[in-house]
Amino acid sequence: MADEPALGGTTPLQPPETERSSVDVPVVLVHGFASSFERNWREPGWVDLLQDEGRSVIGVDLLGHGRAAKPSEPAAYSALEESIVAALPAAGPVDAVGFSMGAQLLLRAASAAPGRFRRIVLGGVGDNVFASTDPEPVARAVETGQAAEEVGPSAAALAHFAMAPGNDRAALAACLRRPRAPLTEAEVAAVRAPVLVVLGERDFARPADRLLAALPDARLVSLSGTDHFGTPKDFRFVQAALDFVRT
Repeated sequence: MADEPALGGTTPLQPPETERSSVDVPVVLVHGFASSFERNWREPGWVDLLQDEGRSVIGVDLLGHGRAAKPSEPAAYSALEESIVAALPAAGPVDAVGFSMGAQLLLRAASAAPGRFRRIVLGGVGDNVFASTDPEPVARAVETGQAAEEVGPSAAALAHFAMAPGNDRAALAACLRRPRAPLTEAEVAAVRAPVLVVLGERDFARPADRLLAALPDARLVSLSGTDHFGTPKDFRFVQAALDFVRT
């Protein structure tokens, strides 16, 4: 489970429990905060590449995002991972790729229903999945469109993304303020599927040592020179994910 300095590596993974061909397994794509299925996955070309390989794609718009409902009460977002569970087919395993908030929610869904996931790719998350942070400074930045200097550049970036066409800033702020607890090592250890974690070397979510140690079957791919927000469009992330779910 050691960090790899660049894309690639030969760390062996446990074979999947099913002999079903990967082409027959749909791929669920879960976007990050203030994004959508269209913006996070279709526009950068993920959907076309997966479909070119014969894979069916299940696109998820999380509550408060994209074409989903946009309530303005934080309590409405208390079980945000249910957006993923609701999108799963009635039966059979899926492969899944999530970025940032979507990756954290994928971990929650796969912990609760480990038998539904064959392979999982997590982009833009590390040991921050175990952290408890105050959402209020970022929520205020999202609401106002301006981040206080002391909050840091990531809050300013999220405030900027929240102003994209189609976003509802009140709904996004409510999403940030939702009742939630950080993941625990026990919850992460319940994930049975092999997991690929992809992190830019300049991503604020680093390191990922605790996450990799907690997951029963995982490896890390590092993207040199890439930060958090550049990860979804980095073709090294795309290629690593495609190779992983193709196995």
